[in-house]
Amino acid sequence: MTNNTRITEVILMGFSDVLELQTVCGLLFLVMYLAVIMSNFLIITLITLDLKLKSPMYFFLKNLSLFDILLVSTPIPKFIINSLTHNNYISIVGCAFQILLMTSFSAGEIFVLTAMSYDRYVAICCPLHYEVIMSSGNCVLMVGVSWATGVLFGAMYTCSTFSMHFCSSIVIPQFFCDIPSLLRISCSGSLMIIYISLGIGMCLCMSCFLCVVMSYFYIISTVLKIPTTKGQSKAFATCIPHLTVFTVFVATACFVYLKRPSDVPSITDRLFSVIYTLLPPALNPVVYSLRNSKVKCSLRRLQQNLCPRDSYYLTV
Repeated sequence: MTNNTRITEVILMGFSDVLELQTVCGLLFLVMYLAVIMSNFLIITLITLDLKLKSPMYFFLKNLSLFDILLVSTPIPKFIINSLTHNNYISIVGCAFQILLMTSFSAGEIFVLTAMSYDRYVAICCPLHYEVIMSSGNCVLMVGVSWATGVLFGAMYTCSTFSMHFCSSIVIPQFFCDIPSLLRISCSGSLMIIYISLGIGMCLCMSCFLCVVMSYFYIISTVLKIPTTKGQSKAFATCIPHLTVFTVFVATACFVYLKRPSDVPSITDRLFSVIYTLLPPALNPVVYSLRNSKVKCSLRRLQQNLCPRDSYYLTV
Protein backbone atom coordinates (compact mmCIF):
# COMPACT_ATOMS: atom_id res chain seq x y z
CA MET A 1 0.00 0.00 0.00
CA THR A 2 1.21 3.49 -0.78
CA ASN A 3 0.58 6.70 1.06
CA ASN A 4 -1.58 8.89 -1.17
CA THR A 5 -1.33 11.99 1.02
CA ARG A 6 -0.07 14.99 -0.91
CA ILE A 7 3.21 16.13 0.64
CA THR A 8 4.12 19.79 0.95
CA GLU A 9 7.75 19.47 2.06
CA VAL A 10 10.65 17.05 1.82
CA ILE A 11 13.79 16.26 3.80
CA LEU A 12 17.22 16.74 2.25
CA MET A 13 19.28 13.95 3.79
CA GLY A 14 22.65 15.63 3.31
CA PHE A 15 25.82 13.75 4.25
CA SER A 16 25.32 12.63 7.85
CA ASP A 17 22.74 12.17 10.58
CA VAL A 18 25.26 13.09 13.28
CA LEU A 19 24.74 16.68 14.43
CA GLU A 20 28.45 17.37 14.93
CA LEU A 21 29.28 16.12 11.41
CA GLN A 22 26.45 18.24 10.00
CA THR A 23 28.03 21.32 11.57
CA VAL A 24 31.48 20.39 10.21
CA CYS A 25 30.03 19.85 6.72
CA GLY A 26 28.22 23.18 6.92
CA LEU A 27 31.38 25.08 7.87
CA LEU A 28 33.45 23.27 5.23
CA PHE A 29 30.94 24.09 2.50
CA LEU A 30 30.79 27.69 3.75
CA VAL A 31 34.55 28.07 3.26
CA MET A 32 34.44 26.48 -0.20
CA TYR A 33 31.42 28.57 -1.18
CA LEU A 34 33.07 31.84 -0.16
CA ALA A 35 36.25 30.90 -2.05
CA VAL A 36 34.27 30.14 -5.22
CA ILE A 37 32.20 33.32 -4.96
CA MET A 38 35.19 35.57 -4.29
CA SER A 39 37.32 34.13 -7.12
CA ASN A 40 34.53 34.43 -9.68
CA PHE A 41 33.60 37.94 -8.51
CA LEU A 42 37.26 38.88 -8.89
CA ILE A 43 37.23 37.71 -12.51
CA ILE A 44 34.04 39.65 -13.25
CA THR A 45 35.48 42.79 -11.64
CA LEU A 46 38.76 42.60 -13.55
CA ILE A 47 37.09 42.04 -16.92
CA THR A 48 34.56 44.82 -16.27
CA LEU A 49 37.06 47.46 -15.13
CA ASP A 50 40.07 46.73 -17.34
CA LEU A 51 39.71 48.09 -20.87
CA LYS A 52 42.46 45.73 -22.07
CA LEU A 53 40.20 42.74 -21.36
CA LYS A 54 37.46 43.54 -23.86
CA SER A 55 37.94 40.73 -26.38
CA PRO A 56 35.15 38.18 -27.01
CA MET A 57 37.00 35.52 -25.00
CA TYR A 58 36.89 37.63 -21.83
CA PHE A 59 33.28 38.61 -22.51
CA PHE A 60 32.37 34.92 -22.49
CA LEU A 61 34.52 34.36 -19.40
CA LYS A 62 32.65 37.06 -17.52
CA ASN A 63 29.31 35.45 -18.33
CA LEU A 64 30.69 32.02 -17.44
CA SER A 65 31.77 33.33 -14.03
CA LEU A 66 28.32 34.85 -13.53
CA PHE A 67 26.69 31.52 -14.35
CA ASP A 68 29.06 29.82 -11.90
CA ILE A 69 28.13 32.23 -9.11
CA LEU A 70 24.41 31.78 -9.71
CA LEU A 71 24.68 28.00 -10.06
CA VAL A 72 26.65 27.45 -6.87
CA SER A 73 24.49 29.97 -4.96
CA THR A 74 21.30 28.00 -5.62
CA PRO A 75 21.85 24.82 -3.52
CA ILE A 76 24.88 25.57 -1.32
CA PRO A 77 23.53 28.39 0.95
CA LYS A 78 20.41 26.32 1.72
CA PHE A 79 22.58 23.32 2.57
CA ILE A 80 24.84 25.45 4.80
CA ILE A 81 21.84 26.83 6.71
CA ASN A 82 20.30 23.37 7.07
CA SER A 83 23.58 21.92 8.35
CA LEU A 84 24.19 24.65 10.90
CA THR A 85 20.58 24.76 12.15
CA HIS A 86 20.08 20.97 11.88
CA ASN A 87 16.81 21.50 10.03
CA ASN A 88 16.82 19.59 6.75
CA TYR A 89 13.30 20.40 5.57
CA ILE A 90 12.58 22.22 2.31
CA SER A 91 9.14 23.03 0.94
CA ILE A 92 7.93 21.66 -2.39
CA VAL A 93 7.82 25.24 -3.69
CA GLY A 94 11.41 25.79 -2.57
CA CYS A 95 12.40 22.49 -4.15
CA ALA A 96 10.76 23.50 -7.44
CA PHE A 97 12.49 26.89 -7.35
CA GLN A 98 15.82 25.17 -6.70
CA ILE A 99 15.39 22.85 -9.68
CA LEU A 100 14.26 25.73 -11.91
CA LEU A 101 17.36 27.78 -11.14
CA MET A 102 19.84 24.91 -11.26
CA THR A 103 18.60 23.55 -14.59
CA SER A 104 18.42 27.05 -16.09
CA PHE A 105 21.94 28.02 -15.04
CA SER A 106 23.34 24.60 -15.97
CA ALA A 107 21.84 24.73 -19.46
CA GLY A 108 22.99 28.34 -19.90
CA GLU A 109 26.53 27.46 -18.84
CA ILE A 110 26.70 24.59 -21.34
CA PHE A 111 25.68 26.96 -24.14
CA VAL A 112 28.27 29.54 -23.06
CA LEU A 113 30.96 26.84 -23.01
CA THR A 114 29.85 25.86 -26.52
CA ALA A 115 30.12 29.48 -27.65
CA MET A 116 33.62 29.62 -26.18
CA SER A 117 34.66 26.60 -28.25
CA TYR A 118 33.35 28.36 -31.35
CA ASP A 119 35.33 31.47 -30.38
CA ARG A 120 38.51 29.38 -30.15
CA TYR A 121 37.69 27.78 -33.52
CA VAL A 122 37.33 31.14 -35.24
CA ALA A 123 40.46 32.55 -33.55
CA ILE A 124 42.65 29.63 -34.66
CA CYS A 125 41.08 28.51 -37.94
CA CYS A 126 39.82 31.86 -39.30
CA PRO A 127 42.06 34.53 -37.73
CA LEU A 128 41.66 37.00 -40.61
CA HIS A 129 37.87 37.05 -40.21
CA TYR A 130 37.85 36.91 -36.41
CA GLU A 131 36.83 40.51 -35.76
CA VAL A 132 33.97 40.30 -38.26
CA ILE A 133 32.61 36.94 -37.13
CA MET A 134 33.06 37.56 -33.40
CA SER A 135 31.76 41.12 -33.40
CA SER A 136 30.29 42.57 -30.25
CA GLY A 137 26.77 42.18 -31.63
CA ASN A 138 27.28 38.50 -32.40
CA CYS A 139 28.81 37.87 -28.98
CA VAL A 140 25.88 39.54 -27.22
CA LEU A 141 23.50 37.52 -29.38
CA MET A 142 25.18 34.22 -28.47
CA VAL A 143 25.17 35.03 -24.77
CA GLY A 144 21.54 36.22 -24.95
CA VAL A 145 20.51 32.97 -26.63
CA SER A 146 22.37 31.05 -23.91
CA TRP A 147 20.48 32.83 -21.13
CA ALA A 148 17.10 32.58 -22.89
CA THR A 149 17.51 28.91 -23.81
CA GLY A 150 18.62 28.07 -20.29
CA VAL A 151 15.58 29.75 -18.74
CA LEU A 152 13.18 28.10 -21.21
CA PHE A 153 14.69 24.66 -20.64
CA GLY A 154 14.63 25.15 -16.86
CA ALA A 155 10.98 26.19 -16.93
CA MET A 156 10.03 23.23 -19.13
CA TYR A 157 11.99 20.79 -16.98
CA THR A 158 10.50 22.13 -13.73
CA CYS A 159 6.91 22.25 -14.97
CA SER A 160 7.07 18.69 -16.29
CA THR A 161 8.57 17.44 -13.03
CA PHE A 162 6.11 19.13 -10.71
CA SER A 163 3.11 18.19 -12.80
CA MET A 164 3.47 14.85 -11.02
CA HIS A 165 2.16 14.02 -7.54
CA PHE A 166 4.55 13.14 -4.72
CA CYS A 167 3.18 10.88 -2.00
CA SER A 168 5.60 8.01 -1.39
CA SER A 169 8.31 9.34 0.89
CA ILE A 170 9.56 12.73 2.00
CA VAL A 171 13.27 11.86 2.13
CA ILE A 172 15.64 12.91 -0.69
CA PRO A 173 19.09 11.29 -0.36
CA GLN A 174 20.88 14.42 -1.57
CA PHE A 175 21.86 17.83 -0.24
CA PHE A 176 19.69 19.53 -2.91
CA CYS A 177 16.57 18.63 -4.87
CA ASP A 178 17.34 16.49 -7.91
CA ILE A 179 15.08 14.93 -10.53
CA PRO A 180 15.92 11.23 -9.94
CA SER A 181 15.07 11.52 -6.23
CA LEU A 182 11.77 13.24 -7.03
CA LEU A 183 10.93 10.49 -9.53
CA ARG A 184 11.52 7.95 -6.77
CA ILE A 185 8.93 9.53 -4.46
CA SER A 186 6.41 10.18 -7.26
CA CYS A 187 3.11 8.31 -7.28
CA SER A 188 2.04 9.44 -10.76
CA GLY A 189 1.03 6.64 -13.09
CA SER A 190 2.66 8.08 -16.20
CA LEU A 191 6.07 9.70 -16.49
CA MET A 192 5.74 10.51 -20.19
CA ILE A 193 5.99 14.27 -19.66
CA ILE A 194 9.25 14.08 -17.71
CA TYR A 195 10.71 11.61 -20.23
CA ILE A 196 9.91 14.02 -23.07
CA SER A 197 11.67 16.81 -21.17
CA LEU A 198 14.66 14.56 -20.55
CA GLY A 199 14.74 13.68 -24.25
CA ILE A 200 14.75 17.35 -25.24
CA GLY A 201 17.49 18.04 -22.70
CA MET A 202 19.61 15.19 -24.04
CA CYS A 203 19.17 16.46 -27.59
CA LEU A 204 20.31 19.96 -26.58
CA CYS A 205 23.26 18.56 -24.64
CA MET A 206 24.29 16.28 -27.51
CA SER A 207 24.03 19.18 -29.95
CA CYS A 208 26.39 21.25 -27.82
CA PHE A 209 28.71 18.27 -27.42
CA LEU A 210 28.84 17.67 -31.18
CA CYS A 211 29.51 21.37 -31.82
CA VAL A 212 32.42 21.29 -29.37
CA VAL A 213 33.81 18.07 -30.89
CA MET A 214 33.61 19.49 -34.41
CA SER A 215 35.24 22.75 -33.32
CA TYR A 216 38.14 20.93 -31.72
CA PHE A 217 38.50 18.59 -34.68
CA TYR A 218 39.17 21.57 -36.94
CA ILE A 219 41.26 23.28 -34.25
CA ILE A 220 43.55 20.27 -33.82
CA SER A 221 43.84 19.85 -37.59
CA THR A 222 44.87 23.49 -37.95
CA VAL A 223 47.26 23.48 -34.98
CA LEU A 224 49.10 20.42 -36.24
CA LYS A 225 49.90 22.37 -39.40
CA ILE A 226 51.72 25.09 -37.42
CA PRO A 227 55.43 24.65 -38.20
CA THR A 228 56.80 25.57 -34.76
CA THR A 229 56.36 23.62 -31.55
CA LYS A 230 56.04 26.86 -29.60
CA GLY A 231 53.08 27.94 -31.72
CA GLN A 232 51.39 24.58 -31.29
CA SER A 233 51.87 24.67 -27.52
CA LYS A 234 50.45 28.19 -27.28
CA ALA A 235 47.38 27.21 -29.31
CA PHE A 236 46.77 24.05 -27.30
CA ALA A 237 47.25 25.94 -24.03
CA THR A 238 44.15 28.04 -24.78
CA CYS A 239 42.01 25.01 -25.67
CA ILE A 240 42.85 22.15 -23.29
CA PRO A 241 41.53 23.89 -20.11
CA HIS A 242 38.21 24.67 -21.82
CA LEU A 243 37.84 21.11 -23.10
CA THR A 244 38.65 19.70 -19.66
CA VAL A 245 36.11 21.84 -17.80
CA PHE A 246 33.45 21.23 -20.46
CA THR A 247 33.92 17.45 -20.18
CA VAL A 248 33.81 17.45 -16.37
CA PHE A 249 30.74 19.69 -16.26
CA VAL A 250 28.75 17.75 -18.85
CA ALA A 251 29.68 14.34 -17.43
CA THR A 252 28.72 15.22 -13.85
CA ALA A 253 25.55 17.04 -14.96
CA CYS A 254 24.42 13.98 -16.93
CA PHE A 255 25.08 11.78 -13.90
CA VAL A 256 23.06 14.05 -11.61
CA TYR A 257 20.08 14.59 -13.93
CA LEU A 258 19.95 11.40 -15.99
CA LYS A 259 20.78 8.61 -13.54
CA ARG A 260 18.11 6.05 -12.70
CA PRO A 261 16.13 6.54 -9.48
CA SER A 262 17.52 4.48 -6.61
CA ASP A 263 15.88 3.44 -3.35
CA VAL A 264 19.26 3.06 -1.64
CA PRO A 265 21.25 6.26 -0.99
CA SER A 266 24.71 6.08 -2.53
CA ILE A 267 27.80 7.99 -1.48
CA THR A 268 28.79 8.04 -5.16
CA ASP A 269 25.64 9.99 -6.04
CA ARG A 270 26.43 12.62 -3.42
CA LEU A 271 30.08 12.79 -4.45
CA PHE A 272 29.16 13.48 -8.07
CA SER A 273 26.64 16.07 -6.90
CA VAL A 274 29.37 17.89 -4.97
CA ILE A 275 31.70 17.71 -7.99
CA TYR A 276 28.93 19.03 -10.25
CA THR A 277 28.04 21.98 -8.02
CA LEU A 278 31.47 23.01 -6.71
CA LEU A 279 34.27 21.74 -8.95
CA PRO A 280 33.56 23.60 -12.25
CA PRO A 281 32.89 26.97 -10.53
CA ALA A 282 36.10 26.51 -8.52
CA LEU A 283 38.21 25.42 -11.50
CA ASN A 284 37.00 27.98 -14.03
CA PRO A 285 38.75 31.03 -12.48
CA VAL A 286 41.99 29.03 -12.23
CA VAL A 287 42.17 27.31 -15.60
CA TYR A 288 40.61 30.11 -17.64
CA SER A 289 41.67 33.34 -16.03
CA LEU A 290 44.00 33.31 -13.06
CA ARG A 291 46.64 31.47 -15.13
CA ASN A 292 46.22 33.96 -17.95
CA SER A 293 49.05 36.50 -18.26
CA LYS A 294 46.71 39.35 -19.25
CA VAL A 295 44.48 38.70 -16.25
CA LYS A 296 47.52 38.62 -13.95
CA CYS A 297 48.64 41.98 -15.31
CA SER A 298 45.13 43.33 -14.81
CA LEU A 299 45.16 42.10 -11.20
CA ARG A 300 48.47 43.85 -10.57
CA ARG A 301 47.12 47.10 -12.03
CA LEU A 302 44.03 46.81 -9.82
CA GLN A 303 46.24 46.30 -6.77
CA GLN A 304 48.33 49.33 -7.67
CA ASN A 305 45.24 51.49 -8.10
CA LEU A 306 43.72 50.37 -4.80
CA CYS A 307 46.95 50.45 -2.76
CA PRO A 308 49.52 52.58 -4.59
CA ARG A 309 51.84 52.86 -1.59
CA ASP A 310 51.89 49.11 -1.00
CA SER A 311 51.97 48.08 -4.67
CA TYR A 312 55.60 47.07 -4.45
CA TYR A 313 54.96 44.61 -1.62
CA LEU A 314 51.82 43.24 -3.27
CA THR A 315 53.58 42.43 -6.53
CA VAL A 316 56.70 40.87 -5.03
